[in-house]
Formats: sequence, C-alpha cells, structure tokens
Amino acid sequence: MNRFPHRKFLLAAVCAAFLGTAFAAPDAKIAALAAKEKPALLETLKELVSIESGSRDLDGLEKISDLIAAKFKALGGEVELIDPSADAYRMEDTPEKIGRVMRATFKGTGKKKILLIAHMDTVYTVGMINKQPFRIDGDKAYGLGIADDKQGVAVITHIVSMLQAMKFKDYGTLTVLINGDEEISSPGARALITRMGGEHDAVLSFEGAYVKEDKLSLATAGIASVTLHVTGKASHAGSAPELGVNALYELSHQILQMRDLSDPATGLKMNWTISKSGTNRNVIPASATAAADVRVLKVSDYDRIEQQVNERVKKQLIPEAKVELKFERRRPPLEATDASRALVRHAQQIYKEELGLPLGADDKAAGGGTDAAFAALKTKAPVIERFGLQGFGAHSADAEYVLINSIEPRLYLGTRMVMDLARGKAPSGN
Repeated sequence: MNRFPHRKFLLAAVCAAFLGTAFAAPDAKIAALAAKEKPALLETLKELVSIESGSRDLDGLEKISDLIAAKFKALGGEVELIDPSADAYRMEDTPEKIGRVMRATFKGTGKKKILLIAHMDTVYTVGMINKQPFRIDGDKAYGLGIADDKQGVAVITHIVSMLQAMKFKDYGTLTVLINGDEEISSPGARALITRMGGEHDAVLSFEGAYVKEDKLSLATAGIASVTLHVTGKASHAGSAPELGVNALYELSHQILQMRDLSDPATGLKMNWTISKSGTNRNVIPASATAAADVRVLKVSDYDRIEQQVNERVKKQLIPEAKVELKFERRRPPLEATDASRALVRHAQQIYKEELGLPLGADDKAAGGGTDAAFAALKTKAPVIERFGLQGFGAHSADAEYVLINSIEPRLYLGTRMVMDLARGKAPSGN
C-alpha cells in the first residue's frame, strides 16, 4: 500500500525552485489531512460496500441512505432524505417506488455555491455480496459497487471532513447530493439534480476515474431508447395464414427501415438490440416487440432522431397491423463548455504543479452517461465528471475495485477545488 508522498512533493518543490522551474509545493496541511483521512475513508468504503443497495432494493437503499445521512449530519450538515417517487420521470422500467436522495447542506460565510454529487445505488442483486465481501489485496480495495459509485460517496464524505477539520467556511453554500436511482437512469432524482445544478456556481461529480489513464471528463454520452410494439392477429400458420396479421413481418419491416439512422459524423448511434415475437411455431404471431439503443453527443440530436423515427414508423408494410413507438430520453449528454474547460485546467494545474501527477481531461464523450449531464442541463456554470478514485470493473460482478494509492491525491484535489472555488481562485459560474 502506497502512502501519499506529500513530503516528496515538498522536496521536489525545493529542488524545482533551486533549478528555476515552476513548481508549487503542496499545501502541507491539506496533504497531512489527506494522509490522516485515508484509513478512515477505507473504513467508510467497507461500511458502504457491506450494505447491498441495488437500484430496486428499497430495504438496502434505506439502510445505506440512513448511514450516509448520519455521516453528513455528524459533520454538521443540514440533512434531508427525499423520496422522489411521486414526481419521477416514468419510463418503461421505472419502479413504482424509488430510492431516497440524501441532500446535505453546509452554510458558510462566503458567496459561492458549490455542488458535489455521487450515487449510492448499484446494478447488483440481493445476495451477491455473500460471495464478494469487501476486501483489500495489495493496492486494490474490492467490493460490489465500490468503483461505481460508493467510492464517490466516500470521497465526498472525507473531503467535507477535511474542510471541517480546517474550519473552512469560505463558501456560501456547500451542497452534497447522493441519489439512489442513477443506475436506472435517475428517474426520481433527475429533476432535483437539474434544478440544483442551475442554482450552483460549480458542480463536481464523483464518478470514478480510470485505472489505465487518470483523467476527468467534460463530456459524456446521452442515452435514449426506442421501443416498438406491433399488434397483429393470430391464425393457424398452416391452414389459414391469410386470415392472420403477421406482427413479425411488420416488426422486421420497421427495424430494416430504421437501420440506417446512425450518423458517424455527429456521433449519433442507433442500434436495434432486442426483439421478440410469437408464441408457437405454427401460429401467425399476433404480437412482436423490439428495442433499440440510442446514443447522442448533443442534446439537440435527441430532437432530430426522435423526429426521424416517428416519421419512418408511419410507413407500414401491413396496414392492418397496429404499430406503437415509444422514444424515451433516458439520460442527456454532458457537453463540454468553455466554463468547464477553464475549471478543468485549474484542476490539472493543481495535480501537476502541487502533486507532480498527470491528469487528463476528455472533452469528447467517453463511457456511459452520468448524473453530471442532468446537473448541466440548465446552467452555464462548469460541470466536471470523474473526481472520484481510479477504479475498474464497474458492473462486472466479479472484479470491481479501486486503487488505494489514488485516495490521497483525490482527497487533496477535491478539497483544493472546493477551497479555490469558494475563494474565487478557480473559474466558476459567477
């Protein structure tokens, strides 16, 4: 296990000064606190990972939200547990009851409003933890949901702990938002995240960074789905096929006429991925369904692709068939902005000049969608993703881990970013 070498950075700063090169020493107090918080963060990770919290596991989500709420209340926050079920955006797979959102608010003496976000839910089902409990192996801490996104919850918790230890209150409001429905496209939390994103001067999102290349993200893909339901009429396939209305034929026609809607020039992708029809080999199928996955890089591309599929579906092969199409905007894309680019340069400067570490930044969409995109929908303030620990194996069910030696650098970076934003030393929305 590697310790955070803040003494090495101090020595490097002295050498750089002697050589006449630009290198700022890390803040010794923040570095020391990051080192102190490291074992505590690992203990928090163990607590979080030891509670199963799949997006549809309401009992588990209640337990973990209670634990998270207690931690932020102990840190002095004004804590709320919000049930977002009533006003949820309803998709085909949205459960009736949705896991709670934990919001913790810290009031300061300054003016800047800073929002930190992560999620507590996972993709795993109840009982899987029995075969994969939390464990540490060398520089890796393993556990279901540890990279996506329980590390994000832990990192934010201990950044706030460090700020409290320094009695830092130069912000106007520091808000922490942890939701329990991210893995099912945030149907309940999306409206709250969007509203709060518009009310803050900067948003830092704590999804995990990559193991192979440590980098922040300024852009993520938007995700949508297209579902087709075709209703026909059953009949005997051998003796009276002409009396039926073949739903499979109509479904096949619809899929084929919508197979060319991807646009590589803009990054828009639409691919049919699921289909089902019929009940028996000797029965003309009376129903058929299909689903397509849609990815966009710009919010405006949603309008274009939705219009195209609605226009294409009007052209039927079998007029007697009933064709129903549903287009769901599951998650918007996060688009890179000048404000986000300016703030990410500040983060890179801290990492390079104070810690001597490289930090990349993607301004092209990479990986799946995140809640950061909802936070960016109605704001011109900077929104940056992947302030969390470096990790690997999200959704893998057998190999999910985070790198322990990324804990102290990320605690240092997150704390410095909040402090610089609060003091107006880092670019923000105002």
